[in-house]
Amino acid sequence: MAPLRLVFMGSDPIACPLLDWLAGEGAAQASLVAVYTQPDRPVGRGQRVAANGVKLWAAARGLPVYQPEKLTESVRGELAALRPDLVLVMAYGHILRQDFIDTPRLGTLNLHASILPRFRGASPIQTAVAAGVTETGVSLMRIVRQLDAGPVADVERVPVGPLDTAADIEGRLAGACVPLVRRALPALTAGRLAFVEQPAVGVTFCRRLVKDDGVLDFSAPASVLAARINGLFPWPACQTEIAGQPIKLGLADAVEGSGSPGQVVGADEAGLLVATGKGVLRLRRLQRPGGRMLPAPEFLRGFPVATGTPLPSRPLPVLEAASPFR
Repeated sequence: MAPLRLVFMGSDPIACPLLDWLAGEGAAQASLVAVYTQPDRPVGRGQRVAANGVKLWAAARGLPVYQPEKLTESVRGELAALRPDLVLVMAYGHILRQDFIDTPRLGTLNLHASILPRFRGASPIQTAVAAGVTETGVSLMRIVRQLDAGPVADVERVPVGPLDTAADIEGRLAGACVPLVRRALPALTAGRLAFVEQPAVGVTFCRRLVKDDGVLDFSAPASVLAARINGLFPWPACQTEIAGQPIKLGLADAVEGSGSPGQVVGADEAGLLVATGKGVLRLRRLQRPGGRMLPAPEFLRGFPVATGTPLPSRPLPVLEAASPFR
């Protein structure tokens, strides 16, 4: 049987391990005929216009790359002319109209980086880690017009440890896409891939993150703050202020102890210790302006922080809700 004609739509490097598999071992099951991705955008401090990782991956292999600013009728016509059997989407950045969804012969499937129905929306990886989950995953679902609400065919799960950041989990989820799609393609081709409607119970939504999300309220429990720091690293990254300087935080955990919330209560071999509303927050990686992210002992050698130093608090922004964010 000839391999499926597959079009991929995505704009985030999280998809690159899957694309590598599709171009290699997976080519016997699906022939990648084109890639759709976001237009080149200004990036970094210099705001230099640059291609994203998906475009670079496709261009290096000579694949056709489409970068529409808007999904117009002419764009849909171009998609139809590719005669796709399947469109596979992951972190594309465009909401597909129904006529796009219906174009491929076998439908349009989405890889969503959470165990649905929890964490529908724009920041499932960061929000899951920030919520303190011990497990997350990638869900393979049919796309419907409602946000991440389509029926799910399969899930690949990954564990989340107390010292895992969003960056760590993103790497694992990128790899998890491969066995998920490897299982799905033969079943889809044979008409045996079953989809189950998402349960109505347990639905939550997450939103696009902004820089101001990286604030901390030290009256919250240490476990909540550690999860927030780890979940928002590397971006937008939580920050605090020490001796008038903004300090970026890259890793934390919770330990036993007490004290006045927001007050430094010492340091141990692994981190700077700050009292919270319940327990002590251990800041394990810190970064000064213009410097590198350093393990706490190395950071403190160059930037001593006295016991009793107060750290400011601000209310924690809401990252997860039972209804879509507006």
